[in-house]
Amino acid sequence: MKEKNSPLQQALLQVPLLMVLSVLIALAVNHWRERPLPLIGDWSVSARLADQEGNSLEIGLGEARQLFERQAAIFLDARSRPEYEEGHISGALSMPWQDVENAFVNIVGQLEEDRIIITYCDGENCELSHDLAAFLKEMGFDDIRVLVNGWTVWRDAGLPIQ
Repeated sequence: MKEKNSPLQQALLQVPLLMVLSVLIALAVNHWRERPLPLIGDWSVSARLADQEGNSLEIGLGEARQLFERQAAIFLDARSRPEYEEGHISGALSMPWQDVENAFVNIVGQLEEDRIIITYCDGENCELSHDLAAFLKEMGFDDIRVLVNGWTVWRDAGLPIQ
């Protein structure tokens, strides 16, 4: 006579089968989507800091410094107002991401179209400067760059601060 599996044994056999079936269905749905999600992605800082066309928004410290010295760039600090007041890149304008719309209205007149706009915040994983850059792109500004870990690298390099 055939022995019956207990409910626990049946569940232990069915769970992996359901998981495999779920993964196959998810892959099939993704494959037939209008814009499939990539299964393998580039999650580097450079890839995250790209506009919709895939152009990198990242700027290196050396290039940012040259633009600063030639007064060819406007620096925007995306950190909170108290952090900005504790110290910021010399001449940088405060545009805290937490209040971006009000801050934008207050400083839009100071944003010259012939100068590059460089956004920065603090920390390698800080996304505020990237979010601010994307916002400015949406507002019609084209030449936007992001200085990754901007405040720390600028200060540590001994460059002008206030």
